[in-house]
Order: sequence, then structure tokens, then C-alpha cells
Amino acid sequence: MSRSNNINSVFYAESYHPIQAGSIDGTDILPHDNAVYRALLCSNAALYDPLGDPKLIGDPYRTIFVGRLSHLTTEHTLRKAMSKYGLVKNLRLVRHIVTGASRGYAFVEFETERDMRRAYQDAHHSIIDDSEIIVDYNRQQLMPGWIPRRLGGGLGGKKESGQLRFGGRERPFRAPLRPIPYEDLKKLGIPPPPEGRYMSRFKVPSPPRRQRISAEREEFSHKRSSMDREELSQRSSFTKRDEHKMTAAAGGRQEKSSKRNSVEEEGQHGESSMDRSASFQKRIPTEREDHHHKQSCVDREEHSHSRSTREGGAISRKRSSKDKEEGSSKHRRHHSRDPW
Repeated sequence: MSRSNNINSVFYAESYHPIQAGSIDGTDILPHDNAVYRALLCSNAALYDPLGDPKLIGDPYRTIFVGRLSHLTTEHTLRKAMSKYGLVKNLRLVRHIVTGASRGYAFVEFETERDMRRAYQDAHHSIIDDSEIIVDYNRQQLMPGWIPRRLGGGLGGKKESGQLRFGGRERPFRAPLRPIPYEDLKKLGIPPPPEGRYMSRFKVPSPPRRQRISAEREEFSHKRSSMDREELSQRSSFTKRDEHKMTAAAGGRQEKSSKRNSVEEEGQHGESSMDRSASFQKRIPTEREDHHHKQSCVDREEHSHSRSTREGGAISRKRSSKDKEEGSSKHRRHHSRDPW
């Protein structure tokens, strides 16, 4: 952005520094009053711990700061007024430690971050007990380097009190009226103003958002651990069930296999007996046929042999009879030829 466009613009710092907070345009390099000097000493010596307050409760991303309250405003009245923007989870009205009177500011935590942002945008400059309030996010926990008003820091204030501070919603930083001395700010360790992040004076600055990556990682790790535990328990139960089912199935399989084996053995025995009976029944007629065939062959051979013997005997008989007749005829012829 050019300087001509930044003249009517404002910007908001992401971190707190006492010297910049005491400067209208963030270009001062030296403290201009004792309060800023005291806040600078506390900041350099780290005398203030923003997270050391034991009364801090709740989520800072769901908490708003309510200031300029009437000293007559009670917790009930403030809760009723803040309930218009969402469900209030916690409320702490800061009171004096000795007298117990209201200090004029409070912290309100909502159930959701969406309700907090609605109250941050709509409740600003609203009226409670005839007093105009201001609303800001919880800078004590969300703004790095924060120094409270009681130690010389803070934001806002009045010019007459000598503690006029810039950088908040009421009095944001103005565009630098002169060139920013970057070298001097660097030597003194003062961060330069956030040049280039200017906004229109009519726009509402957005409060810091939760780092979704870390939050999602934490939620994911928490969910993953719980899911892992559930999965482990489910797996253990499933494994036990599976083991029980496997043992039961193995027993059933063994019983079935034994039954099958017995049935197969019985079937094989039955089949073998049936085969044996069938083969025996088949063998009987074949043996009978073979025996009958052999017997018939033997009978035929014996019959042929006997027939041949009979025929041979008859032939021999005929031959012997013929031989005898021939011999007798020859003998007769011989005696007939003999002269005696």
C-alpha cells in the first residue's frame, strides 16, 4: 500500500510492546511517561506472567473481556445481558480484594467460539445499567508480550490521565506520520509496526483464531488413541470370539471328519462287500460256464476217444477176422496143392 492510501487507515498489532502502545503511530523509540517506562521494565525483566493468575479459568478462545462496567452491575445482570449472544458457561466479575467492590471489568466465557465472536462483534458499545461498555478478546492470554494497566501497560485510557494507549479497538494505531526508523527500532529491540496490514477505521478487527493444525492434531491424536484403544479392545474381543469359533469349528470339523471317515469306511466296507458279493456272483456263473465248458470238452474228448477206440477195435476185429479168413483160405489152398 502507498502512503496516500494509508493516511485514513488504521492497523492493529499482533503483539504488545509498551513503547509502541504509547505511540499514536507506532514510531516512537523512547518512553514518553513513567508508566510506559515501568511497563518496559516489567516486559524486559519478565516480571509479569500472564498465565500465572490462579483465577484464570476456561478456554481463552471462547472468552471476551468486558470493560467500563458500572460499579452497580452484578453478575446476574451481566449474565442476563451476555445471554443474548449465546450460552454463557463461566463469568467472573473482577472485584477489589479488600472491599469487594466491582473494578468495572469482567471476563465472560461462552459455550462455543461462534457465540464468543458474535458477542465480540455485537455487544461492543452496548448499554448495561446506563453505562456504555467495550468488548475485546482475552488479550491477557492471546496477545504475546501483554502488560496490564496496573503495571503501566494496557490499551485505551484517557488523555487526561496520562495513560493514553493505542493498538486496541477503541484507539487503533494510526498511519505513520513520518518515516519509520527501522534501524533505531532494531537497535533498541523494538519490533516495527505491522506495516502493510492496514484496515479501514470502519471495519471490525477479527480476534485471533485457534491454530487449527495443532488443535486438529491434538484432537486427532486423542481420537486416534481412543480409537486405537477401542480397536484393540474390539480386536481382542474379536480374537477371543474367533478363537472360540475356531475351536468350535475345529471340533465340529473333527466330528464331521470323523463322521465322514466312518461313513466313508462304512461305504467303502459296504462297497467292498457289495463288490465282493457282485464279483462272487459274477464268478459263480463264469466258473460254472468254464466248468461246463471244460466238462463238455472232456466229455467230447472222451466220447471221441471212446468212439475212436470202438472204431479201432471194430476195425482191428474186422482186420483180425479177415486175416484169419485169409490165413485159413491160404492154408486150404496150400493143402489142396499138396499131393499127399
